[in-house]
Amino acid sequence: MDLERLKVTTAQAGFTERDDPFALFAEWLKDAEKSEPNDGNAMTLATVDEEGLPNARMVLLKGFDEQGFVFYTNYESQKGQELLATLKAALVFHWKSLRRQVRVRGLVEKVTDAEADAYFNSRARDSRIGAWASAQSRPLEGRFALEASVAMYTAKYAIGNVPRPAYWSGFRVKPLSIEFWHDRPFRLHDRVAFRRAAVGDSWNKVKLYP
Repeated sequence: MDLERLKVTTAQAGFTERDDPFALFAEWLKDAEKSEPNDGNAMTLATVDEEGLPNARMVLLKGFDEQGFVFYTNYESQKGQELLATLKAALVFHWKSLRRQVRVRGLVEKVTDAEADAYFNSRARDSRIGAWASAQSRPLEGRFALEASVAMYTAKYAIGNVPRPAYWSGFRVKPLSIEFWHDRPFRLHDRVAFRRAAVGDSWNKVKLYP
């Protein structure tokens, strides 16, 4: 028997009694940012293409509140095009150091221009140049072509502010379900799901078998 795995704190043992999924997520994210060696805000983003074939990749959560979970990308990228076509997505947070997981499924909307501008301007200058230089998800002839593009936009925006490209912005995943999972011994894990029929409805909480 793994005694360390049996040492469940009061907060961990009692998470299934919480009634506010966003407050619980905030607690778990705060814990993850302290315990994960890299990128506690990393999440898997799942989309589907025009044939219904799933795609998944890692992105970084850049903000969340009761309206949803926000991340930023190139709208002309594969994920951008798939999100714009379906306006639906799923997210997974897996915090290995904490033995916790959160799954999110919901509808997608664009963030406002003001939100996108504020976040873009908070990025390092080289990252802003990179948003111009990279034709994300499209074929690249070689590394030199990317470096040449970076050099071109570095020269173009050598002085003054680097503006946000029109094709670069953010998405907000507005959840219809949020499931919390916590590892327990012998695979008898704790799982609780918050579900609602439509955005704005009250949450229905249900405990699930492992």
